[in-house]
Amino acid sequence: AQYWENVRSLYSPFESGQLSGSSDVYMHEIPGGQYTNLLFQSKQLGLTEKWPEIKRKYAEANMVLGDIPKVTPSSKVVGDLAQFMVAQNLEAKDIMEQAETLAFPDSVVNFLRGDIGIPPGGFTEPLRSKVLAGRGLEPVEGRPGSFIPDYDFEKERASLQKTYGSNNISEKDLLSFALYPQVFADWKAYEIIYGEVSRLPTHIFLNPMKEGDEVELNVGRGQSLIVKLVSMQNVREDGTRVVIFEVNGEQMYMPVTDNSVEKDGAVREKASGPGSVGSPMPGVVVSVKVKAGDEIKEGDTVATLSAMKMETSVPATMSGKVKRVVVNVGDKLEGDDLLVEIE
Repeated sequence: AQYWENVRSLYSPFESGQLSGSSDVYMHEIPGGQYTNLLFQSKQLGLTEKWPEIKRKYAEANMVLGDIPKVTPSSKVVGDLAQFMVAQNLEAKDIMEQAETLAFPDSVVNFLRGDIGIPPGGFTEPLRSKVLAGRGLEPVEGRPGSFIPDYDFEKERASLQKTYGSNNISEKDLLSFALYPQVFADWKAYEIIYGEVSRLPTHIFLNPMKEGDEVELNVGRGQSLIVKLVSMQNVREDGTRVVIFEVNGEQMYMPVTDNSVEKDGAVREKASGPGSVGSPMPGVVVSVKVKAGDEIKEGDTVATLSAMKMETSVPATMSGKVKRVVVNVGDKLEGDDLLVEIE
């Protein structure tokens, strides 16, 4: 018991803060496994103060979608829609009336298309027809898994080995990529920067060392390093600071980016007017689909945003020519920040 108490203390940063049961589950019907994830996601979206409203909207979103069975992944669809409704201050009637033009989360569009199957009671109409028509999509009929092509593991293995090296792709890596391609790519990018962090003790990985701390790292069979954090220099103008370590008694100087330092940045322009396409909610730009001078139609995707596993394809608000694009991949946005201007 003492061991597990200590283990849990290491993972305290990941605790949800939910310390008791909640009888309002009979009202909103959020599955237990999703409840804490949804709570954490709402915090990342800047909706912490609206958590009670999100729970109410969850029940409302569920009815909008047809009171569907809420299991993975359909429960995520309901949760994404609920947070979207809160972030955009939308009611159920607004969803129905504006279904053709609203920038719904991708999970909602994919569900209505039929990508995860057909719910027992069928799809809500005319919601489904409006959403698909506004995006030029055709519905998927039947069970999607019955007609998708077989996954070519050997082709993907060769592609991954070409990208990351033939000795750096295991069977587990291949399966991880097949199931979660973007998560795997993000992990490999992290690994390229920080190395094989799995060798770090849990407490060192989760809690940074302090000046004077010393730790022994096992880096291989019969191989270990004694690492001591000697000092950290002041932050430089470029946002980095030099950290001085002793590794087996030898000093090493390593420049690292200090993400805790707040940087002064320009205030982003907000979307206003029919030709302005704004961010529907806080998130990070993961792709930009257009460039200045492109001719686009209303409903065409101009960019994709991501926030805590919730991706949103942002549609053009009108047809015309792209006058300017004011975001890049990786930019962090708040709600209503301008993405694209159309003329």
